[in-house]
This record gives sequence, structure tokens and C-alpha cells, in this order.
Amino acid sequence: MAHSKAVLVTGGAGYIGSHTCKALARAGFTPVTYDNLVHGHSWAVRWGPLVRGDLANQALLTDTLLRYSITAVIHFAAFAYVGESMSAPGKYFTNNVSNTLTLLEAMQHAQVDKIVFSSTCATYGMPDKVPIDENQVQKPINPYGESKFFVERMLQWWGKAHGLRWTALRYFNAAGADRDGDIGEDHEPETHLIPIAIQTAMGLRGPLEIFGCDYPTDDGTAVRDYVHVNDLATAHVAALKRLQRGGDSLALNLGTGTGHSVREVVSMVEVFGGRVPVRMAAPRPGDPPILVAAANRARDVLDWEPRHSRLDEIVSSAWRWHAQHNKRPARAGSIVHEPVGMFPIALPVAP
Repeated sequence: MAHSKAVLVTGGAGYIGSHTCKALARAGFTPVTYDNLVHGHSWAVRWGPLVRGDLANQALLTDTLLRYSITAVIHFAAFAYVGESMSAPGKYFTNNVSNTLTLLEAMQHAQVDKIVFSSTCATYGMPDKVPIDENQVQKPINPYGESKFFVERMLQWWGKAHGLRWTALRYFNAAGADRDGDIGEDHEPETHLIPIAIQTAMGLRGPLEIFGCDYPTDDGTAVRDYVHVNDLATAHVAALKRLQRGGDSLALNLGTGTGHSVREVVSMVEVFGGRVPVRMAAPRPGDPPILVAAANRARDVLDWEPRHSRLDEIVSSAWRWHAQHNKRPARAGSIVHEPVGMFPIALPVAP
């Protein structure tokens, strides 16, 4: 078991999880995807075995950890729709918190003591200052962010009690698609700005609705920090290797330190395709004008650089993916509603 290169990837059939599985395989690991396929896709599992199961099933989790001689876990599996979390908080606390507790208990039983956790800048809530560094107080303002914050606290106490070593990676806005075209972003419903803008330009859905045009930013629209999904995947592999070398437990922001407004993103999409019709709407309560990461710690600790996160590279990779995979149209007359705020996978207007 000590020499196993097998890594359990919960949610490995999802967007960031599948890209990380590919990065793991390239780094010499065997990613074992554990996913219930509620939001993930079996076609995205291409670099290792798939175990179809729910995080609530501790017996199956434990069996999987032992059967594949797993030595570490990368934990993506979670619900991540901010608006839904506001109306159904129990669903989010059950899946994101309670089921993570089940995972930790299975890991303890199987003597797996390393985990990389997919967290979010939503744990910060309304930032006290921008750029946001890891020392800012975490004050989530929705159940999604709260659930991820709970898990970070659980990891700390599990480490004190059971010797678990962990890294929590707080994403800003994940974006783009695999540069080889193998996998990409395919959510249902889609809530992220870049794929929605691309689908709008392709005529696959109605006008893109922008919430807020009088923010104190250069063009009046909200500004967010976009990170290419391939760069996020690389950071997960680096965090795993660091834990394997005996690195201590800590939380790290993953961002570029550069923000782009909603209008900038829309204009960039129009460079690669047709016009993106938009409809202006009132800003949503609690939506910060600017969310940009201070990611120096990740650069120092992981020797990580976001190498593919220029806005043009992000949009071009996403455009290629959507052009190749012919997204189905949204319902006729549908309006894009961007999720509120400060969530790495929930886009600017606002995880």
C-alpha cells in the first residue's frame, strides 16, 4: 500500500475533477474516480477506473479505498449552486458536510491520512479588502460557502485528533477547457459566465443578463479573477505531492491576481465568435464589485504558476470545446441568470 500511486478522486467525473484526473495520470498517478454521476459525466472518466457511488455510502467508500490501495484523496464531490443553497440549505449541509464526514471516517478506517480539498473563496463572504489573501476572516454569506467552511474546520480538527494532513484549495473562478480538447465544461444547469456567453454567441440560448452596470469599476460591471481549469488541475497535483513529501496542513488561494469585468469577458467571447446579446438588470444584493485573489502563498508553497490563465487563452479553449461538442439549446426565450457573488465556480454577476 505504501508504494501505491492510486488516488481517490471524489467527483472525478465533474468539471475540475476530470481535468485533475488527467493531470494526475500525466504525473504518474492512477486516479480512481468516485462519483454518483448526478452532475458528473461517465464520458469524462478516461484516465482511470470509475466507481459509481454516493458519498453517504461509507461501506462502499471504505471498500474502494482498500481495494485500490488508495494512499490519498482529492475531494471535489459537492453541490455548488449558490442560489439553490439559499433555498435548500439542508441539501447542501447533508451532501457537502455530513457526507464529507462519512468520507473522513472511511479514510480513517482504511488508514488513508492525506486529503486535498476543493474549497472556495465563498468562505470569505464579503471581503474586507481586495486582493483577498488567506489571512482574511472567513464569513460566508450563503449555505454553499458555509458548508465549505465547515469542512475546512472539520479537516483541522480531524488533523489534531487523527493525524490527517490536508490542503484546502480556495478557488476563485474556474474557467476554460482542456487544451487538448478531451474534456470541458458541461453543467446542467449552466451557471458560469464564459460558457453561457459562448452559447449565447452561438445562438443556443437567449440574451445574457448582466446584473449591475454601476459598480465602482472601470466599466461599471463586476470584476472577477478567472483561472484556467488546467492550472487548477496542476495545483491539485502539486498539493498532493507536497503532502506526500511530508508538507504541513494549510489553506491556499488559487487565483491569478488579475481581474476581468463582465464586459471584458463578453468582448473577448465576441472576438472568437458572434455577437453576444445582453440585457442589463439591477445588481444582486451582496454582490461585491471586485473579487481578486492574492495567490502568492500558492506560488511560494507549491511552486505553482497559472500558466494558461490569460483571458484570451481561457476563452479560446472554451470556445473550441463548445464548438466541437455542439451544446444543446436552452429553452426558447430563456434568460441567463448568473449566480451571486464570490464563488470560484459561480461567476461574476456574480463561487
